[in-house]
Amino acid sequence: MEVICWRRPLLGLFFAFALSCLRIGKGQESTALVPAIMTFGDSSVDVGNNNYLPTLFKANYPPYGRDFTTHRPTGRFSNGKLATDFTAETLGFTSFAPAYLSPEASGKNLLIGANFASAAAGFDEKAALAKHAIPLSKQLQYFREYKGKLGRVAGANKSASIIKDSIYLLGAGTADFLQNYYVNPRLNKVYTADQYGLSLVGSFTRFVKDLYGLGARKLGVTSLPPLGCLPAAITLFGFHKPGCVSGINADVQKFNKRIDSASKALQKQLPGLKIVIFDIYKPLYDIVNSTSNYGFKEARRGCCKTGRVGATVFLCNPTTLAAGTCSNATEYVFWDGVHPSEAANQAIADALIFQGIGLIG
Repeated sequence: MEVICWRRPLLGLFFAFALSCLRIGKGQESTALVPAIMTFGDSSVDVGNNNYLPTLFKANYPPYGRDFTTHRPTGRFSNGKLATDFTAETLGFTSFAPAYLSPEASGKNLLIGANFASAAAGFDEKAALAKHAIPLSKQLQYFREYKGKLGRVAGANKSASIIKDSIYLLGAGTADFLQNYYVNPRLNKVYTADQYGLSLVGSFTRFVKDLYGLGARKLGVTSLPPLGCLPAAITLFGFHKPGCVSGINADVQKFNKRIDSASKALQKQLPGLKIVIFDIYKPLYDIVNSTSNYGFKEARRGCCKTGRVGATVFLCNPTTLAAGTCSNATEYVFWDGVHPSEAANQAIADALIFQGIGLIG
């Protein structure tokens, strides 16, 4: 079998060689290491489902997508590719699994998986519904529908194999804290962040068990990033102090430890389940606090101008394209108030390469 040449740094070259050996050993016909990728979660992994929803949290307008391959907005909350897009490329995919609500999610396109994620969704079902996002329970319902459609396209045997051998990705929690808990006095005046986080971990546990019941066996879960370092958090809670909001980051680290412990318990409870926690926190924190070492110049502001109230503090403002958007997004760690730039997404994906080996094979 021909081994595809790697186009990224030496770390990636080594990883590609290791994975190509796995591919040859398994005698796979496809250049991809797994048959498909199924993605669930929030705006960190949404590739356009919110384009089809009556919600404020959309990325279907310029300047989103400015540096994507098509140079048009796709619904991704970035100027270009997401970290999960780079992961798909690493695994050998030449195209990305479609947003499930899009017209592209049909026919043979379903063979490489589907993306069910929705910006502003998370482990808190009520918060997702209030923002007209797709809660995780509904994302699972869509996955059930997907399985039926896949069976009609691929046949019973092949579809069963795809479901069993696919990689499942879950990225959620940011919206729960930054767009709900910290800005909602009905929550933060009644519950501590740790108490709220504990309820989210319960939802996480139920989601994994339900997904396992639908056939998932290889699950990658992203930790929370350092929320206190996001431009929106600095704007809302930084009080003009230098650096990240340390209290928020402390809450995040506690939550990440709880998710890690819950994942280990689930792996023991559910036969055949593999869970890998992708530590997003450390690489992004390191980039923010050693910006120039990673080739960036700005880590406190997003490349595109955002607003000051409501949802706009998180998202690019479509009315200030010329004056409000930087010319070179590769110099910026963040694209908008919450989401990394494509360059930062690639750096994060590269940092997580070896963590994902446990899901292959």
